[in-house]
Amino acid sequence: MRLILASASPRRLDLLARIGVVPDAVIPAEIDETPRKGELPVGYARRMAAGKAAAVAEPGALILAADTVVAAGRRILPKAETEKEARAALSLLSGRRHRVHSAVTLIDCEGRARHRLSSSIVTFKRLSAEELDGYLAAGEWRGKAGGYAIQGRAEALVRAVSGSHSGVVGLPLFETRALLRAAGYPLG
Repeated sequence: MRLILASASPRRLDLLARIGVVPDAVIPAEIDETPRKGELPVGYARRMAAGKAAAVAEPGALILAADTVVAAGRRILPKAETEKEARAALSLLSGRRHRVHSAVTLIDCEGRARHRLSSSIVTFKRLSAEELDGYLAAGEWRGKAGGYAIQGRAEALVRAVSGSHSGVVGLPLFETRALLRAAGYPLG
């Protein structure tokens, strides 16, 4: 049974390895990730995961795709591409709770798509100017939703996580394992 991961994320590969899964191929999906006008975070995460899976669909193979969205209320925070974007996102999250939605889609060998969603609540401490500057100087924020990576330095800035830690990193393992098992993928 051939498994294709539709993601360029090294974090997702690492997370899959934690449950003993090594994809046969990694094919990053090239899709437009622009949120639609008025689109809410959960709907956006689901649409992105499904779109990524469909973009690399291959007959007879399992296609696994995911998308993780950091949401401040109804607002979808972007993947920070500039220090200014990261600073704005982290300033917004400082001292507040926010949600992280990780959607997973698995297309099975018959072409049927199955979907799961993990939603977690992350609470940041109030960040001092020095803490914010130090985090930004480390550069870990580049390309990260909401401008942070919980599996790195930002973990020391997080007061609490309620939900799936792996989901906040980028691939909720409980939901992913359930989808793979339901599709007949051999798991230990």
